[in-house]
Amino acid sequence: MSGIQPQPGIMDIDLYVGGTSTVEGVKDVTKLSSNENPLGCSDVVKDAHAKTGLNLHRYPSTEHEELRAAIGEVHGLDPARIICGVGSDEVLQFITHAYAGVGDEIVYPQHGFSMYPILANMVGATPVVAVERERVVDVDAILAACTEKTKIVFVANPANPTGTMIGGNDMARLADGLPEGCILVHDGAYTEYVQGFDGGAGLVEARSNVVMTRTFSKIYGLGGLRVGWGYASQEIIDVLNRVRQPFNLSPIQTALAEAAVRDQEWVTKCRAENARLRSWLAEALMEIGVPSDTSCTNFILARFADQAEAEACDDYLKSQGLIVRRVTGYGLPNCLRITVGDEPSCRRVAHAIGQFKGGAR
Repeated sequence: MSGIQPQPGIMDIDLYVGGTSTVEGVKDVTKLSSNENPLGCSDVVKDAHAKTGLNLHRYPSTEHEELRAAIGEVHGLDPARIICGVGSDEVLQFITHAYAGVGDEIVYPQHGFSMYPILANMVGATPVVAVERERVVDVDAILAACTEKTKIVFVANPANPTGTMIGGNDMARLADGLPEGCILVHDGAYTEYVQGFDGGAGLVEARSNVVMTRTFSKIYGLGGLRVGWGYASQEIIDVLNRVRQPFNLSPIQTALAEAAVRDQEWVTKCRAENARLRSWLAEALMEIGVPSDTSCTNFILARFADQAEAEACDDYLKSQGLIVRRVTGYGLPNCLRITVGDEPSCRRVAHAIGQFKGGAR
């Protein structure tokens, strides 16, 4: 290739693998692998969608003023300190590009979101894993893993794929204990599934070294739209806007996201329905010998005896048209991550796992 070489770290990236949507030879398929909202988006968003698309020949706003204003109004935040991206993933990428590079380190929990090491390698930084305690983020382990080279610490809270969560005091202790010049990224993709939780906004207001990220892909039912946002000090936001492409979101994306964030009745409905079915599914699986930790998200992490049983169960579920997520790549080979779907889907997957467990005996 004429000596053409990628930047350091690029070839160390394992390609991200999304959840599958089909099973060969099976027509009636239920997808429970990508943590999508089974209720979809609200009617308010659908109405807004019908009214958009009339000016597709025009460039969008470069500043996303109306969406940022809506987010600020709903959540009581300063719109000037909000940045919008193509999903929260892009906001995480802004942070990584702006604050880490070759010779630096990025720390994240043992079972953390798979994008974290990808982002570290993208900029040539060294990814550093901090062990967890029984699938829960361990603040002391993260602090012990930090050095003077640590520039970013990523923590999803609630976490994916474990579904577990640590409290505000622990997050504050983590932020206060980081090395000077290090940023704590509070990744809050599942924030809205926790009643009364601010997703890290209070941490951002009280400390200059914290960035909070959120997404419209989960409870708002807009995974296909790809819109996320972040909140931080004005100093950090000014930096991130320098690496953000000026037209990164289309008018359709911003208009529908604005409609979604203003429809908090839909969020309340989805949170309540998810909590009801999440409890039912976890209890149903526990009764047939498949435990899970208390989940604060829209999925549960079902634990099996070993990797062989988890993979055999996954194969059986596929044969029944049920797609869940193997999480071996997250260091959890004996587990399957199961999205909380609608009630028929939850009953169907619980019944199928019960059949599998009965047959296994």
